[in-house]
Amino acid sequence: MNGFDELLRTMNLEFFGKGKHRVKPCEHLYNDEGILLDVRSKEEYETLAIKLFHHLPVMHIPVEEIPDRIDEIPRNKSIGIFCSSGTRAAIVYAYLRLKGFDSDRVKILEGGYQALIQELSTGKILERILTKE
Repeated sequence: MNGFDELLRTMNLEFFGKGKHRVKPCEHLYNDEGILLDVRSKEEYETLAIKLFHHLPVMHIPVEEIPDRIDEIPRNKSIGIFCSSGTRAAIVYAYLRLKGFDSDRVKILEGGYQALIQELSTGKILERILTKE
């Protein structure tokens, strides 16, 4: 058996039913140890980039570059992975888990890019920044 076989065996009904692989944007955005991992293409990123400065780090690593740049992804942070549709985020989630990233730290951002934009448009980030100062 290989590592992927074992990983798939952990992803049963209980795992998916409890949503252990997902995190809501509103929860992840306010995690002081969180980062966002944008796995969209370079073209998508250049069209609609998310820049939140130091309040919430955003890493952009296109899905096809993940294997070569995996060492850039911190293992000691909570990682919210997103893309436009969720497919690439799911692939990267499985890949990171296979490479030993902790299931408590690596999550797919529920609703992906659209949910993230919606959460950011509410002004909650500004509210959080102002209450921290």
